Amino acid sequence: SMPGPVVMMARTPQVSHSHKVSSSARLHARGRSSFRLASSCRALATGSGGLRAPSGSSLEESHEAEIHATVDVPLGDRTYPIYVGTNLLLSQTWTKHVKGKSAIVVTNETIAPLWLDQCVAALEEAGKDVATAILPDGEEFKTLETMNLIFDEALKKRLDRKTTMVALGGGVIGDVTGFAASCYQRGVEFVQVPTTTMALVDSSVGGKTAVNHALGKNMIGAFYQPQCVVADTTTLTTLPQRELVSGYAEAVKYGLIRDAPFFDWLEENVQALLDREPEAMAYLVERSCINKAEVVSQDEKEGGVRASLNLGHTFGHAIENGLGYGEWLHGEAVSAGMVMAADMSVRLGWIEPSILERTKALLEAFGTPTVPPKGRITVEQYKALMSVDKKADAGKIVLVLLKGELGNFVITSDFDPAVLDEVLADYA
Repeated sequence: SMPGPVVMMARTPQVSHSHKVSSSARLHARGRSSFRLASSCRALATGSGGLRAPSGSSLEESHEAEIHATVDVPLGDRTYPIYVGTNLLLSQTWTKHVKGKSAIVVTNETIAPLWLDQCVAALEEAGKDVATAILPDGEEFKTLETMNLIFDEALKKRLDRKTTMVALGGGVIGDVTGFAASCYQRGVEFVQVPTTTMALVDSSVGGKTAVNHALGKNMIGAFYQPQCVVADTTTLTTLPQRELVSGYAEAVKYGLIRDAPFFDWLEENVQALLDREPEAMAYLVERSCINKAEVVSQDEKEGGVRASLNLGHTFGHAIENGLGYGEWLHGEAVSAGMVMAADMSVRLGWIEPSILERTKALLEAFGTPTVPPKGRITVEQYKALMSVDKKADAGKIVLVLLKGELGNFVITSDFDPAVLDEVLADYA
């Protein structure tokens, strides 16, 4: 097997030293007021509500991009870096990975007014011809039809196979753009620029790309790795609270399946994370990426251990699809799904009830759901949706469950089906 991620320091990674990267981002003061940079020093106060405009100084001043850590995803000749830091979007840290003359930035209507100008400016500063494709926002648009809009734009602009696609957005944009890149002219390079907690801690890393089908989530897709991931936590300053915390649920997953000390850290740092404290956010993203990189390097195509990253997802996908894509955020469904998986593990006698209680308490503290909506999905519907699952084996439902001390899992179809029925009946 390949070596683990370069930043790995046993099971307790220390934060590697920050270093400043001078960014040539004065960018000829292009006079667009939308060029505002959210400053990591002014982590915005919490509170729910809509998107916040990025605050900070205009481009006339120089900005120091700061790389907090670089985590490698070791995949032989397809190894690529994740840059974790602040103010990276405007820097030349990542544009060196765009090798051809042209790039197309794919984003959505929500992100475009906030971050598109900076992304385009960095690419133009690097001498690239830049096209853009702005897609509708939401899980319900994670479809082949939406992906086709990217091809429309790329072909109109006559982009060749030396072009690079840049995914600027959350998990939906990353998945759709990555899949488009894998198909366009039989494959062009792409770069992930995640802008949601969910994408920063999980979906932007590891090369899973897909669109949804009416009959199942992520059923049409490819494993296709990016050239780099630009994990700029500055983008999280504009995120609505609901989106912010839904990504925290995916981070909890790493604690449950493989990194118990990280679970403890999350319990101790709930308030700092809710308050978007930059140091806490940086550590959350770095530690999550280290966990994800380690798993992906061991099992890129999910033949074994990588399936553990689907803890809560078999229940969760059934919740998402059963309610209708877009009603619940992916992280919200996974949050409830992890509680269901932990509950089932307790009923099977595989874990102490205290693990279930801690999981519920942590997710409640973050403010993500711990039960699906009552009376919306029947037990029969759950089972039908759960059997349309990429882990399913000859029609058998395969689940990721917890077993033993905190931080240990099993992937199995070998459980008493009566216990699954009992869990579903209690949560339906």
